Amino acid sequence: MEKVRDMKKHVTFVGVLHIVFAVLGLVGALVIFLAINFALSFVEGDEVAVAVLNTVMVSLSTILALVSALSIIGGIGLFSYREWARILIIIMSAINCLNVPIGTAKGVYSIWALLQDDTIKLFKGEEPATA
Repeated sequence: MEKVRDMKKHVTFVGVLHIVFAVLGLVGALVIFLAINFALSFVEGDEVAVAVLNTVMVSLSTILALVSALSIIGGIGLFSYREWARILIIIMSAINCLNVPIGTAKGVYSIWALLQDDTIKLFKGEEPATA
């Protein structure tokens, strides 16, 4: 029973961790959007530069906002011990491992916590075996 309680703490911490970093990601997406939008005012006459900056602005901001939104949704789902949220956060954690060094640490910890046998049983609603 003690192990289950510990895994609940780990799952809660993983959820909070992903939500906090996702909110920072949303702020980053907004900063990218505003910074490139500001840079556009300096290249008004050059059509190629405007097209490139618009493409970069929209694509980077959208990708970062989408990844952040998925992490927020998954983090909230972890609080309710939803199986889909566990799978989503495992996928997001694998992607985060590419973000050295903080994302790697966060990703490895999240994957470790969510792949434990007691955690899987917790999400399936089963009573874990007491040892």
